[in-house]
Amino acid sequence: MEAKAIKSLEYLDADAIDKHLEGVEYIIMAAPAPDQFKKSPIHFTIFLNTQEKFPQDVQEAIFGKFLIENSITNPQEIMSQLMPVGFSSGVHETHMPLLLIKQEDVNSIPHRTMFVMDFLADSDNFSEAKEKSLTGWSYSYNF
Repeated sequence: MEAKAIKSLEYLDADAIDKHLEGVEYIIMAAPAPDQFKKSPIHFTIFLNTQEKFPQDVQEAIFGKFLIENSITNPQEIMSQLMPVGFSSGVHETHMPLLLIKQEDVNSIPHRTMFVMDFLADSDNFSEAKEKSLTGWSYSYNF
């Protein structure tokens, strides 16, 4: 089964991103991992709504909390750092976060810097990504 790309109809501009992120604590995204990672079949990205660069011990504590709260096991290929994140709107209910890696994307897509944790792992709580090759994301708000 081949996964279909999620269509982005437009990108939020800087002001719309700021408004969109009001009250957002974090966003967690789950997508199928590349086939060679059988023991870690889900590609997770956690977008923390902060521009703070955390010390290593704080990063590890935050990461550990996410693993426990979401029943995530066998994390591999872990990257955590400040990264540019754009947001797109499309046919989905909420705006999709986009981790901008390529310099041309950073230059052309409006974005905000967020603290990002990106890794491969496993979890039965995200069966849609693991079993159906679907990508999804969820917002958590701090009210």
